[in-house]
Amino acid sequence: MLKRILDIVMSVIALLLFSPVLLVLAFLIRIKLGSPILYSQARPGMNNQVFTMLKFRSMTDERNEDGSLLLDAERLPAFGRLLRSSSLDELPGLFNVLKGDMSIVGPRPLLVEYLSLYNNQQIRRHEVRPGITGWAQVNGRNALSWEQKFKYDVWYVDNQSIWLDLKIICKTVIKVIRRDDINQDGQATMDKFTGASTGEQ
Repeated sequence: MLKRILDIVMSVIALLLFSPVLLVLAFLIRIKLGSPILYSQARPGMNNQVFTMLKFRSMTDERNEDGSLLLDAERLPAFGRLLRSSSLDELPGLFNVLKGDMSIVGPRPLLVEYLSLYNNQQIRRHEVRPGITGWAQVNGRNALSWEQKFKYDVWYVDNQSIWLDLKIICKTVIKVIRRDDINQDGQATMDKFTGASTGEQ
């Protein structure tokens, strides 16, 4: 209950403080990337309940001759890279926090299609609300392998506390300032998860 209260208070304060930034970014995204300004996608939250996650759009809709979307790296312009490296694209997620779909701190919400691919340990990341930032994000983010990332997520589920959340928030600020671990080597973000490694339970 205390975590939820803090989520509401922090998200309201952040939305008020960043409201001018939100408006400026919305205007710039409309000019540079077009519509829609917001990127929304179904993501699984606590107890595997699906919700609509909001982010600022960072990629174009460029397609090849066959009408298929180009690779992420080809659709991510300099302005989009700036949004991601500064984590400004995550600001609309504060509305998800206010609504109760997400928390400020928790495992990052991933794709719905991954639900059937998790092993018995990995699926435990959904025992708590997903977060805008999390233990995996401050310990490597996209530079981590999927297995490492999920181990950090489950560790957070088993060790969560208000003090740990405050520590993660402080470390997140440092990460954002330094722009560490934004991309996986050779990728715009990270390769898709294709299932637990052989031998994992």
